[in-house]
Amino acid sequence: MFIVLGATGHVGPAVAETLLEAGEPVTVVLHHEDKAAAWRAKGAETAVADVLDPDGLRAVLRRGRRAFLLNPSAAPSTDTEVEEHRTFAGIVAALEGSGLEKVVAESTYGAQPGERCGDLNILYDFEQALAAQPIPVTVQRAAYYMSNWDAALDQARQGALPTMLPAELELPMVAPVDLGRAAADFLREPVGQEGIRYVEGPARYSPADVAAAFAQALERPVEPKVTPRDQWDAAYRALGFSEPAAASYTRMTELTADTAFKPEAPRRGTVTLEQYIGELVRRG
Repeated sequence: MFIVLGATGHVGPAVAETLLEAGEPVTVVLHHEDKAAAWRAKGAETAVADVLDPDGLRAVLRRGRRAFLLNPSAAPSTDTEVEEHRTFAGIVAALEGSGLEKVVAESTYGAQPGERCGDLNILYDFEQALAAQPIPVTVQRAAYYMSNWDAALDQARQGALPTMLPAELELPMVAPVDLGRAAADFLREPVGQEGIRYVEGPARYSPADVAAAFAQALERPVEPKVTPRDQWDAAYRALGFSEPAAASYTRMTELTADTAFKPEAPRRGTVTLEQYIGELVRRG
């Protein structure tokens, strides 16, 4: 049995569906029962658990041999650094006594020590906490999610793509389905093949490329609308981020813009940006 956390987000469902398509037994961990029927219809077992309840989550993990772990994002109106440290601490605590033989944990390109760097330091701290416990761990460091552009669809329909990143900055990007396929493969690898694995898409893309992909799919001009760096903090606050969350996300955006991401031999997915944006427009 494979246990999958994050089954209501982007990557978790792709992990679970990839495993189910391969005929593997899967239990998806949900926040609420209302999503359970749809997963059972796909052939999965379901469990409702809260990552802030280590005992309850441990009971679910004991059903399986291997698990995919994903730290949930905190509401941006909160102090995200504090909240996300609490949630991953709950996940790590639940591993003790779980009986699992291996886990795969979702992390990010650019994970690094520090404070107030958003996902970069939070997920690095998650990696370190997992490394300090005895269950073998594969860390999947993911490139910039293509799904981060989902929220731009409505504005793209109006001809603009909002971005805080420079229009011509090329970044490693990846579709959630490619992350799900990779994580499912890592989960099924023999114990002893753990480590840090980088996963990105078939090419690197810039916000200008994203705008062009929207333009192609929408059949209308779409231009990047770049927020200047000195306005990032204010822009995050205008979106409803708390003061500490805005500071964390601003620093994460700065590091993303200023870092050259060059991992050795990353695993490459197959979904192109144009395919991803095209499907997003068709669904939307």
